[in-house]
Amino acid sequence: MSEEQKTYSSVDGRLPGDPSREALIERFIRVDQAGEYGAVRIYEGQMSVLGKSESGPLISHMLAQEEVHLDTFSKMIGKRRVRPTALLPLWHLAGFALGAGTALLGEKAAMACTVAVEEVIDEHYAAQVEKLEAMGGEEQELSETCEKFRLEELEHRDTALQNGAEKTAGYEGLNALIKTGSRLAIWLSERI
Repeated sequence: MSEEQKTYSSVDGRLPGDPSREALIERFIRVDQAGEYGAVRIYEGQMSVLGKSESGPLISHMLAQEEVHLDTFSKMIGKRRVRPTALLPLWHLAGFALGAGTALLGEKAAMACTVAVEEVIDEHYAAQVEKLEAMGGEEQELSETCEKFRLEELEHRDTALQNGAEKTAGYEGLNALIKTGSRLAIWLSERI
């Protein structure tokens, strides 16, 4: 390999400009804590509108699981001394507004919101687990946590599908809009 080729080759599997292993782990923990915070706020918004409806117990169950997820990542933030995202105040408002807003459109629309968010989170956690496993087991606990929570998020998606999410008027458009917003929130929370 020539000197020029060495300059542009990867170092420890990273390319120039890629975050270090430590920075990547910090991003994972920061964005996961922010995402779980947003999820709690979405379900709190849904509960504020639908808490006494037939969907109330389902939403309450999903909220309780999200609170465990949030607590887990909040403890990691403190233990590992990771800076949380500066966007938590925005996610506080946006999450609640998304949950309450879709719930005001009806129970099926609230379920459609759940499907969209949880599908994005499934993709997100799956990508993280893949990267963590490529690190050779150094972050096994974090990898197992992400995988466990990913499976619970898929349960939420399946519950929402079983409860009429796809019967929402304008489902495809609503789904695409919420997914785009969720992906943007992930990207921003990793960095800010």
